[in-house]
Amino acid sequence: MIYGIAKGTDFEKLCDGAAKAEAAGVMTYYALARMAREQGYPEEVSQTFMEMANQEAVHAGFYATLIGKYNADIWKFAESFAAGEENGEKQVGQFAQAFRAAGMNEAADEMEIFAKQEGHHGSTLRAMIEKYRK
Repeated sequence: MIYGIAKGTDFEKLCDGAAKAEAAGVMTYYALARMAREQGYPEEVSQTFMEMANQEAVHAGFYATLIGKYNADIWKFAESFAAGEENGEKQVGQFAQAFRAAGMNEAADEMEIFAKQEGHHGSTLRAMIEKYRK
């Protein structure tokens, strides 16, 4: 078990910084993947950036776990996250409408998909909580 082993140690600040840097890497690599696709590079380029982003996400979670960044009661945490995801569906939907009103239809189309995904995240979390929470 590695949960929280670096909390309160000389490694805590280092691990926190690493988690944040890795999380920023996720965003960067996914953006590069998108830009590579839009700029007409072979799909291999985009896929490589996406693979790197996925790995960075795993790294960020690892470092966050080392410092016990999130409550060890995963279902309590999931409960609060579920509400945020459900609310996110409405918020992202409104964001998409604003983009569409400004004539940015391509972005709005994708945001509408994201809005539905946010809602799905919320319902998926609730289903898992119902099934597995003790």
